[in-house]
Amino acid sequence: MAVFSPFMKRRVLPGFPLALGITLAYAGVIILLPLTALVLKAFDIGWTQYWNIITSPRTLAAFRVTFLCAAVATAFNAVYGLALAWVLARYEFPGKRLLDALVDVPFALPTAVAGLALAALFARNGWFGAPLESIGITVIFTPLGIAVAMAFTSIPFVVRQVQPVLEDIAPDVEEVAVTLGASDIRIFRSVIFPAILPAYLAGCALAFSRAIGEFGAIIFIAGNLPNYSEIVALLTFIRLEEYDYPAAAAIAATLLFSAFVLLTVVNLLQAWHLRYVGRGD
Repeated sequence: MAVFSPFMKRRVLPGFPLALGITLAYAGVIILLPLTALVLKAFDIGWTQYWNIITSPRTLAAFRVTFLCAAVATAFNAVYGLALAWVLARYEFPGKRLLDALVDVPFALPTAVAGLALAALFARNGWFGAPLESIGITVIFTPLGIAVAMAFTSIPFVVRQVQPVLEDIAPDVEEVAVTLGASDIRIFRSVIFPAILPAYLAGCALAFSRAIGEFGAIIFIAGNLPNYSEIVALLTFIRLEEYDYPAAAAIAATLLFSAFVLLTVVNLLQAWHLRYVGRGD
């Protein structure tokens, strides 16, 4: 016989079965079902046709441009995003709240609007494009423009992953290192960076994944020339306009698989860091 006590803790949120059921239903209908349909559509055409689509020169060129530009954008965000997160977490200055809010602008801004703004800024007669053109650097309608658009839309991921971890690091840890005679570089390398490494890897992985899937912000600045400045997302869209649904599904499924592999590798690295490096600390 169950005994009820007036002092039993009441749950504000729904019970575990109901919450789990809602979560699984949402994940199944909104996430898993469309992705499963995409993968089945891609492999329904047969392995030979799938391989021919993926290994065609235009498709390989689109993947090469997409991944190289995404790597450049992620490398930039890895440095600049860490520096920006450091400034926001460690210093107080006039306009800090405004700068903190501006970090989230790429999340709220429609990507097409971002692409138009970047195209206007980096045009040959634009505010940024004209000075760069005078020294021989062309951004508009080049792979460099693609990297710029990718960096703009993915920078918040690094900042928002690293910033709260930096804010949670107790000042005592750094003070102890200073009393032991450690330099600033040594403190960052041995104390701070290991603590933020899992969040840092997650932010960079999310930024890279967002970059390879970006579409709206890129098509206005890239020029979209096959084998030069055409990205995978645009090629998929072109195949859909041509009613070549098998090719579009094959290309999209390959891009999806690449993103899953990247996120899996990053999660394994994070688990290794927390299990072994954290245990050593």
